Amino acid sequence: MEPAVFILGSYLVGAIPFGLCLGKWLRGVDLRDRGSKNIGATNAWRVLGRGIGLTVFLLDFAKGAGPVMVAQTLGPTERLPEGVLALLCGAAAILGHIFPVYLGFRGGKGVATAGGAFLVLNPLATGASLLTWLALLAMFRMVALASLGAAWVFPLVFWYSRGRAGGVADLTLLAASTAMALLITLRHRTNLARMFRGEEPRVG
Repeated sequence: MEPAVFILGSYLVGAIPFGLCLGKWLRGVDLRDRGSKNIGATNAWRVLGRGIGLTVFLLDFAKGAGPVMVAQTLGPTERLPEGVLALLCGAAAILGHIFPVYLGFRGGKGVATAGGAFLVLNPLATGASLLTWLALLAMFRMVALASLGAAWVFPLVFWYSRGRAGGVADLTLLAASTAMALLITLRHRTNLARMFRGEEPRVG
């Protein structure tokens, strides 16, 4: 099948708004009208409770990891080198979460979905990102700050471990992870503004 079919399918899977769906189905709540008005796992946790929030996180994580795992089984194609199709499918899933066609292209911030995709693409750098997320959350108790730190650690660790001497797939992943970190930062601009004002909500 054409790579474009898998990339489009990855976008459509990534665009499934699990937070919005579970909120409406289980509690009759539209997350777009509550809390931070975001459909992601953090707002679901705060508005709907830990159980639903964790479920939303796992589903958002899976919709990033799943397309990458499927694409990896296909191997290289005549048009794409080894690993590039998996990367493109992961990026499409993340963009689907952030800009879902089902919700007028207004979605979540992409952290959980990016975590799922990048874990499959490079477990080492993703592990470093996870440790950074946990450390920042423990120190500052702000999910947004922890997420931003984790987003930027991935390209830095990947560059140090593989990106400096990598092939086409590695350099593409380095560029894509840096672009995703920039996009995630832009999606957290309101959180950054609240941090500077000392108004960002803290866990606990």
